[in-house]
Amino acid sequence: MVLSRSFDPATIIDPLFETNAWGRSWRGCVYDFVHYHSQVHEVMGVARGTAKIECGGVRGRTIALKAGDVAVLPAGTGHRLIAATRNFLVVGAYPEDGTYDECTDTRDRPDAIKRIARVRRPSTDPVYGKAGPIMQLWRAAKRR
Repeated sequence: MVLSRSFDPATIIDPLFETNAWGRSWRGCVYDFVHYHSQVHEVMGVARGTAKIECGGVRGRTIALKAGDVAVLPAGTGHRLIAATRNFLVVGAYPEDGTYDECTDTRDRPDAIKRIARVRRPSTDPVYGKAGPIMQLWRAAKRR
């Protein structure tokens, strides 16, 4: 995604997600402890700065994010902030289906796995809508 310099990027990302049925948005940083959502998927759009986020739990894959990047985290994907610039700002949102929850305790994982299995695929890509590339990835994952 290419961000305009004439607008606050967060004011562009937020309605883009909302237009594509990803709402309940928030703005800020990413927690620096591993957490995941067992009842909903999450999208994060980077409005400013850079960061390294670990995805997949402790010793997961570290990804570098910069302004304009968008990360979609399927339900159950553990994530945490490793490092960020001072001006790092992310806009997060969730698809219409699903209930927000925040899981941090590994002892709850067996029950969380059952909830994760029941989370429905989003009906739209948070950036491109119904025909977006994430929809193809969801379909391919379902076939496996």
